[in-house]
Amino acid sequence: MAKKNLVSRPSKKSEYEIYFSSTGAQKGWIDLVATIRNPMVDTWGFLTATPTARTSTNYPLRGELATVRRDGREFERWQHKPTQKGAARIWFYVDGGTVYLEQVHTSHPNQTK
Repeated sequence: MAKKNLVSRPSKKSEYEIYFSSTGAQKGWIDLVATIRNPMVDTWGFLTATPTARTSTNYPLRGELATVRRDGREFERWQHKPTQKGAARIWFYVDGGTVYLEQVHTSHPNQTK
């Protein structure tokens, strides 16, 4: 069946919206969905519900990577691992009710090795 009539996933009023803050993040997201679809569905659910919950797979970065500047403002930079043992990483920041995907790495980024 054609996907032209695909129904968009509705969101709760309390959920965060997710946006790409770079074309690189968008490409990385698409690549991860193509290779690890189920964990990425779980990632979407996590990031729309509880993006700043500290877990073993979701936490703020430290040191030089701890913050990101956008439009003259500074935000705490977070890292999310879509799988416990995989190398993929998603770097994001939160502004109000919006999660901005800054970088989506299909493999472990050199900056955090």
